[in-house]
Amino acid sequence: MTEPFNALRTQLVEAATAFAAGPSAVPEILAGIVDDVDRALREELEIFPVCHHSPASGLAMVRRLREKQPKVIYLELCEDLQPLLTELRNCKLPVALQAFASELDGFPKDWGPLSIVAPITEASAEYQAIAYALDTPGVELVLVDRSTDHVFQWEPQEKPAAAGSEDAEADLHGDAVGIEIGDLRPRFAELEEHLLHHGKVRHWSEWWDQYVEQPLAGADHATYRQVMVLIGSLFRRLSPPDARRVRVDEDRERYMWTRMRQHLAASGVDKADCLYVCGAFHAASRVAEFGTADGVTDFDISARTATKWLYGLIPSSHSAIEAQFGLASGSVSIAAATWAKAVTRSRLTPFQLTGQQGTRKRAAKALPAAAGGAAEPVADRLSGFLASPPALDGLDEEELLGWCVDIVRLARRNGYLASTADAIAVFETSILLAGMRNRARPTPYDFQDAAVTCIEKETVPGRRDVRRLCEILLGGDRIGQVGYDALPPLARDVYDRLAPIGLDLQRNTVQRALLDLNARPELVPCSQLLWMLRYLLPDGAVRPIMGTRRLGERSIQESWDLAIGKHQRVVIELGYEGVTVEQVVEQRLRRSVWAQDATAAVALRAVEDSILFLGSRRFTDELGARAVELLAAERTVDDAPEVLRRIRRLLAHYRATEPTLPAWCESFVTAGYAHYCTLLPTVFVDDETGVRQVAAMLGFLFTMEGLALSLGCDRAQLEIAVRQSHPESPAKVALLWSAHHQLGLLPLPELRARCAALLANPLVVPSFPQYLSGFVQALEPAPKLAPFVVELISNAFAKLPDPVLLPWLPTLITTLRDQAGELVPVLIREAGRTFPGTLAAVDAFVPPWASAKRAAPTSPATPASGPVPAFLSSHPATTDALAALLGLAPAWQPVGEAQPPGSTATRSLLTAHPATTQALAALLTA
Repeated sequence: MTEPFNALRTQLVEAATAFAAGPSAVPEILAGIVDDVDRALREELEIFPVCHHSPASGLAMVRRLREKQPKVIYLELCEDLQPLLTELRNCKLPVALQAFASELDGFPKDWGPLSIVAPITEASAEYQAIAYALDTPGVELVLVDRSTDHVFQWEPQEKPAAAGSEDAEADLHGDAVGIEIGDLRPRFAELEEHLLHHGKVRHWSEWWDQYVEQPLAGADHATYRQVMVLIGSLFRRLSPPDARRVRVDEDRERYMWTRMRQHLAASGVDKADCLYVCGAFHAASRVAEFGTADGVTDFDISARTATKWLYGLIPSSHSAIEAQFGLASGSVSIAAATWAKAVTRSRLTPFQLTGQQGTRKRAAKALPAAAGGAAEPVADRLSGFLASPPALDGLDEEELLGWCVDIVRLARRNGYLASTADAIAVFETSILLAGMRNRARPTPYDFQDAAVTCIEKETVPGRRDVRRLCEILLGGDRIGQVGYDALPPLARDVYDRLAPIGLDLQRNTVQRALLDLNARPELVPCSQLLWMLRYLLPDGAVRPIMGTRRLGERSIQESWDLAIGKHQRVVIELGYEGVTVEQVVEQRLRRSVWAQDATAAVALRAVEDSILFLGSRRFTDELGARAVELLAAERTVDDAPEVLRRIRRLLAHYRATEPTLPAWCESFVTAGYAHYCTLLPTVFVDDETGVRQVAAMLGFLFTMEGLALSLGCDRAQLEIAVRQSHPESPAKVALLWSAHHQLGLLPLPELRARCAALLANPLVVPSFPQYLSGFVQALEPAPKLAPFVVELISNAFAKLPDPVLLPWLPTLITTLRDQAGELVPVLIREAGRTFPGTLAAVDAFVPPWASAKRAAPTSPATPASGPVPAFLSSHPATTDALAALLGLAPAWQPVGEAQPPGSTATRSLLTAHPATTQALAALLTA
């Protein structure tokens, strides 16, 4: 029998040998390409090579399915995704099939969560095959590619690269690994660059549209198959020698052929009634397991791991597909527009799933009777296709004029100063660019370039540039949607529970929800669910405009911006974690407190979230007990400020709502008191521990002291820890002095004297602002020092020289803002009580600390003479009451008379303890 491709093989080898200057691999490569085409076409099981999202592949698939009417379709798609296919009829395309796993068994833990998506569009050949198989009685669809578990089994041990995008609108697939049917693109960078340069195009999508899509749009089945296998073989033979990638590609082919042979043997179906749909790259396979002939050995398929995979459908979009698979922006939208035009022009009726949402309804067309008999013999169609120029379509002036008028109208709406002259310029420039690129008619890419050249000036007046406007004009970024019936139980539960709000939550727009919780109490559960969704979903999906959710607060009215339909993917993925939102919240809180990097602050935040969202006392107590364990195990105090803030808030909440404190709260206070007392001497001298952290520790110890002592803690432990602390940094020294004062070890006059000595020492003056910063932080453990801190700041502003004061002011402001924001109101209130409130009173203002110094006597005065005895004699009621409390009988002597021997007990008391009387007199005469 004569080989059909002998003439083509000989012609290509002779041409390559004649043009090669010396020994070259080109003849061997060209001959191998022809051999690959011959091998693929001779296989008894018909191979249908495709390119993903290619209108030409979709049209060829429709024609072949209507002509052949296969009984079994083998499809290159992960075999465990098969149950999802029937749910496509409940969705609006594009959507993506997804497999998701969060609990890993057999994979490295740091890989999780694992996710795989396979996007489906209406223009793709695989969707046509799926629609035909599911809606045609007696047709079986079999997915034969490796399972999602094997996808990651065959990955190297390092974490698989994420496939997300920085663009939020294009990131509908998240970090999922994309599985693409018909991945047909040069894997050799130099080859792609060479094709783009000589094809006079900017990117691969444009090259494919000009040199493959347009010539093959109307080609017959035999020509289409041979050309696609030829391209797949060319890219395969010119791929870089990446051993791992080549091994994975070949193992996938062995896997698929093994699954097909197993199905053929089990079902007994005739190979002539089967169709194998795969990427053109895999159609040119050279593995030994290729084919269905007798004697071909099967591939040893490894068992799956114990990882539990969850499956579902998520929304996709044109931009998400482009971002995930590295396609040019707008290429999928242009492909969809090309598909719609080609369907209309060819008068083909594509297959569509019954009940499919969001697609144009077409009249059902009965399938013609299948052509019986033996398959057509293989004939060489490549020689004629490669030797003759493609039949190019003529200029469609009506279509191009419509584009030009619409782009000018769209540009004017977006702020461009476009006019009819610009529309004419775009029209002529499109034709000019197409001629320069050897095209008979302008393509959408020529039109894009012409519009950018003629309309876009130096600046973009709005959010969208002209190239983006062209993409919108040619079809836009179509976003798919998963129907209610195809959603997991959690997502359906979310929609059902939010139904009383009265909004269509499946819309892709942002909607405003107004909740009057007093007038409509039935909306309270909706409010609770919205706050949980805000905790679980990313920013923008559920955003509160009015209303808060904090301990001890209850909103009367709430306002929300809801974009759940736009973020449907993340809502669906919540369904992989649990059946209800409450279950997911509980799992995430438990996971956060048992994580390896969990801290006491994280556990306290989880306790607070549990109270706000779940209201389960048992679960909250479990998280609180974990917080006690984490606090006792910590060796640093980096989170001390947050720990103090949260435990204060929780104690206030329980004191206001519960008769007694939970056991875990008492344990946390006692454990924290002992823990911070133990660490206090160390952190005071540790340079890596900040002043804010030490102040928070002291704040915990002093503010929780009463509760801790009532629970059995020993105050001597705190006194010993403070006495053992010997800091060197000025700010920490100030904190230590404040602690001494709080414990009663350092009276206020002595503290004032120490600070005055610092200001009087020229060597210490440059570092005095650091002491002052420490005293400001000391308001956390010792809030009663607020008057003294105001006095100290006033003295610093009055006495510090400008070279020291001015550079320190920005530092003071930033420190107060970043580290002590809650302490600033305390200082402001105290300053408001201290300083005059009017400008006129400023000149006569005398600070209290200055008047106290003037009023203080220089030497002890005897109570027998002076203003004090006169004052007490004229107002004896207070002294008489004090004497009565002490059990003494008051006896008074007129002022000025000599003190007789044997004075009364009252006068003896005042003589022995004059400080109280003098202080009282100073306050009354100020």
